[in-house]
Amino acid sequence: MNLFYKLSLLMGLVVVLSNYLVQFPIQHFGLSEILTYGAFSYPITFFITDLANRAYGKLVARKVVYIGFTIGVLLTLFVSTNFTDIISIRIAIGSGVAFFIAQNIDVQIFHSLRKKIWYIAPLVSSLIGSITDTFLFFSIAFYATGIPWVTLAFGDLAVKLLITLVMLIPFKLFINRIKDFSDGSVSEIKN
Repeated sequence: MNLFYKLSLLMGLVVVLSNYLVQFPIQHFGLSEILTYGAFSYPITFFITDLANRAYGKLVARKVVYIGFTIGVLLTLFVSTNFTDIISIRIAIGSGVAFFIAQNIDVQIFHSLRKKIWYIAPLVSSLIGSITDTFLFFSIAFYATGIPWVTLAFGDLAVKLLITLVMLIPFKLFINRIKDFSDGSVSEIKN
């Protein structure tokens, strides 16, 4: 299985895992109104998108996003959506909308910065993508529900930003090992 398919599958799985984990606030250290477990897994989606963008360019990175989106939405609907609970349905909708918009923003920003120093593109694109994703998701999923969505959003964002910084380490390690196919030499994926 080549890198494209691995990244696409991994994207879908991380989305499903994050959509499930966001339903559970962290019950330790007084963090229940500030942070959910989903904050720890979701930033990996930007890492995946950025690896695809570095390896194949923005067209293929978008395909990874679309495949991950499709897998993520379908599995979320069947695995973690309780159709009798409006918040669960709103989580699924919020996740899909936020993911789709934020990931496409990430792809575009990364592409425009890809010629800069290696860490600029993944850092800036992931930061802006995380901010967009966080506030879209939490406002759609939890606005007017009684759930402290603003504090959860800020707590979630703080963790995402920290993980974005930490993910620069594996990003650097991976980009040294993957071939840059963005010149069009992998036309079967782009078509």
